[in-house]
Amino acid sequence: MSDTTTNGAADAAQAPQIKMNVLAQFIRDMSFENILAQKGTGGETQPDVQVQVNLDARKRTPDHQFEVVMKLKVDSKAKGSGDQLFLMELEYGGVFHIENVPDEQIHPFLLIECPRMLFPFVRRIVADVTRDGGFPPLNLETIDFVSLYRNEMMRRQAATVPADDSASA
Repeated sequence: MSDTTTNGAADAAQAPQIKMNVLAQFIRDMSFENILAQKGTGGETQPDVQVQVNLDARKRTPDHQFEVVMKLKVDSKAKGSGDQLFLMELEYGGVFHIENVPDEQIHPFLLIECPRMLFPFVRRIVADVTRDGGFPPLNLETIDFVSLYRNEMMRRQAATVPADDSASA
């Protein structure tokens, strides 16, 4: 019995440990438009907030370095009238040093694990900017990056299938 445990421990010791370090984080681009204030109107309104998230990842020149950018678009409209209240766009990036992730797993790793590391900072920026813009702070709900990744992969697969069918027809 101890032989099995020893072999299992040896196998675990031989498997390379995944390493991930955040080397830098930055705002690439950000805009906040307080449309409600620009129109000169105010008052209490019930907002309808829509959040769109896009992710982008690319390999950097130094070995094991990748850049991941989370693009967020927050669109807030009044529930009753549909009038625009504010519009916020944010591109927030991170530079990561990643080692020992198999090649076939690097794509999902970059688009799931890296955004998970960036998200708390993005959430804080959105809350601060909306508050400083004259609205209650918008506290983004946690994003399920696994579902986001799976949905994007299914969308891409569905987009390529009709092209293949029409080419053979």
